[in-house]
Amino acid sequence: MSRAEKSYHHGDLRNALIVAAAELIEESGSLGFTMADAARRAGVSNAAPYRHFRDKEALLEAVSQLGFFGLGETAREVRDRYPAGSIEAIIALGQNYIAFVTEKSAFYDLMWGDIGKRAFDADNFDRKAVGFFVLVETVRAYLAAQGATDVDELDTAIKLWALVHGFSAICMSGKLPYFHAAADVPAMLDTATRSFLAGVIAGRGKSPSS
Repeated sequence: MSRAEKSYHHGDLRNALIVAAAELIEESGSLGFTMADAARRAGVSNAAPYRHFRDKEALLEAVSQLGFFGLGETAREVRDRYPAGSIEAIIALGQNYIAFVTEKSAFYDLMWGDIGKRAFDADNFDRKAVGFFVLVETVRAYLAAQGATDVDELDTAIKLWALVHGFSAICMSGKLPYFHAAADVPAMLDTATRSFLAGVIAGRGKSPSS
């Protein structure tokens, strides 16, 4: 019995279908499943999914929300392994992000494409649950530990996120070895993060032209 079937037999058909769809995406690495496939995985009739989802796109929006939530959960687990306010916690969050999206590339497309935008905008979605806000909290703690509470934590977090997002895209393209066969992405992220944050701390109060 799959996890989806177990959820359904506990009376939660909607969540069972979301889990079923997520399992199908993870197994195939694509969004090519049908509503009937999700129903079969959940152990229900082909008509049952339409009690909760108008169509496949609505189900995918729910799966996208699950992806954001899962990334947020893993981010909290990773952050909590390190001392609060440490640069190691920030680096570990970046490495976790790269690992998550490269191992689940189909979810990456789902979360950051049009479907993900609609899922993110939905009234029933807690935006604070996503991993980005874990990064913001961690950056805030780091800046406080450095006595740099005057630095914009949100601006800093977005720049760090852009860094790991870029590394993730390069890794998923599969083309990095053509440009740097011996590239060690975790090590590159480590040094890039340290260099960037050192510049943030050193550049406090300076204008871009100074």
